[in-house]
Amino acid sequence: MSSRRIINSFNEWRQTDEPLVLATVYDTEGSTYSKAGHRIIISTSGDCQGLISGGCVEGDLAAHAHLVFVTGEARTITYDLREDEDAIWGMGVGCDGVIKILLQRLDAATHYEPFHTIAERQIVPHGGGTCVTVVESEDSELPLGATWIDWGTGSIAWQMPDDRMSAIRNQSDTLGNKSESRLLRQPSRGGAFTALHAPINPIPRLLILGAGPDAVTLVTMANEIGWFVTIIDHRQIRINDPTFLVAEHRLCVPLKEFPTAVKFDQYAAAIIMSHNLEADGQYLSHLTKNTDIGYIGLLGPKARRNRLVETHDLGDPKLTERLRGPAGLSIGADSPETIALSILAQIHKTLDQAQDKD
Repeated sequence: MSSRRIINSFNEWRQTDEPLVLATVYDTEGSTYSKAGHRIIISTSGDCQGLISGGCVEGDLAAHAHLVFVTGEARTITYDLREDEDAIWGMGVGCDGVIKILLQRLDAATHYEPFHTIAERQIVPHGGGTCVTVVESEDSELPLGATWIDWGTGSIAWQMPDDRMSAIRNQSDTLGNKSESRLLRQPSRGGAFTALHAPINPIPRLLILGAGPDAVTLVTMANEIGWFVTIIDHRQIRINDPTFLVAEHRLCVPLKEFPTAVKFDQYAAAIIMSHNLEADGQYLSHLTKNTDIGYIGLLGPKARRNRLVETHDLGDPKLTERLRGPAGLSIGADSPETIALSILAQIHKTLDQAQDKD
């Protein structure tokens, strides 16, 4: 289940003012379905939004969450699903790994923190940040689940004394902007503690330029995996297609007004697919020369791409290094569905590689 769907469920559930439980994977060994930093939420009825495993442990996890609802105290649980332990569980799951999970209660009285801020950082433009969560503590003033979230221009602390927060901030600054989660032990005035330092990755925003019939599948699939989609076309009849209603934004924009149509710096990727040579050329020229969008995909054969690059004086490698044309991985795509699959897979791969470089 995508982060966006989990957040949508969170926003729906919290309207009832009922408590929730946040489950955070904080350590793993071997082969596991999810990795450190992965989060799901659990309702008082035991409904899990999101998956920790492939469905192997969620039922048992809901039972442990019930204890957190009752006591209000955070707790940790370990699932050892390695082959030698499989007979003990009797699940036949064969995951061959260990998953350690922190469970903490979220309440309306405290605005469902810290997940409220985590969710907000994932969905706002220019979102993201770092979340530091205490998962083991010998410090009586630093409980399990104490959290510090930083996003560069701001931060919040949850159940964390100022001096411990300062120490964590210093350690986080030393680590720098790492894309992978890290489990670190740290001394403090009241005793040592272990904290998970995990990135908060913003949900990707995809800009699609061209609302032709082949864009329908791309918009639908991007929405299905939880991305935010904006689709733009200079033809109103195309934008009015009801199949595009799942997009976050649908905009009819004359070509001359395109450069001021949206805030381009919020998009992780853009796909040019109007199938109109003049429109595609103007889109391509503006995106490569005036934006920092890390992935720019262009539909059509390589000869068409080369023609557009030459016509709009985009031959400088610094301008075209972000350009993928033809867009998509080479998987033998021959239909709107498989083409959309190849494009989204290529974007996902590009974004993942960019995070690794940060």
